[in-house]
Amino acid sequence: MFKVTPNPPDVDPIPYDASFDLDPKKMKEAADRALDFYLNPRATKTQIPPRKSSNFYTIDAAVDDETLLVDASESLASAREMVNDLVDLTDGPRRYTMLVLQRVIMLSALAVNRVLDNHKPG
Repeated sequence: MFKVTPNPPDVDPIPYDASFDLDPKKMKEAADRALDFYLNPRATKTQIPPRKSSNFYTIDAAVDDETLLVDASESLASAREMVNDLVDLTDGPRRYTMLVLQRVIMLSALAVNRVLDNHKPG
């Protein structure tokens, strides 16, 4: 069988370019400049300011405990229903993770509801 191209094809070798000589000293200097530019390791470390609390989500101090517990109970019930819907859509290890999340939410809801049952207004 005759091949159209020789094996291996005859090609001219890539000519040597003296500008591609890599001097180790120059390479280290270039690397140090790049690290200094991007990471700035020699910069003075500034103290991170302390985190101030946000008042983005606040609960009015006048809201009574029973109202807060009822809201928490309803939120947990909603979360439980959302997880129930997601459990039906997943398979395998993700399903088991969702079932554990469902159980944690259910136990939290039971605890909140028990406090609500034992709560005496006033």
